[in-house]
Amino acid sequence: MPTKKDKEREKKEEEAKKAGPKKAEEPKVAAAEAPKEAVEEKKAEEKKPAKVEKVRGPKKKKQEKGAHALYKIEGDKVTRVHPTCERCGIGYFMAEHHDRFTCGHCGFTRYKAR
Repeated sequence: MPTKKDKEREKKEEEAKKAGPKKAEEPKVAAAEAPKEAVEEKKAEEKKPAKVEKVRGPKKKKQEKGAHALYKIEGDKVTRVHPTCERCGIGYFMAEHHDRFTCGHCGFTRYKAR
């Protein structure tokens, strides 16, 4: 005589047969064998959402240092703030770094005394 568990098991088996094969049991079709329409449908489904463009404000213009930054005016006298290059001559100023002065024209470097 079948028990209650056996009857439940039979019902589940019948329902599984009516539902058809499981998804895992479906044969997989290779991408080369798949029809083009199916591939196009997959691509349409996989489309990425449109990118949102970032809006940038106007660029802030850096304030340029002009020739007036290289000279210091004291009364009637004009003095140079940066030293001139020893190799290039009077017309070439040297850039000031935290530990040295360098010439932008020839690359000459003079280190500051510590």
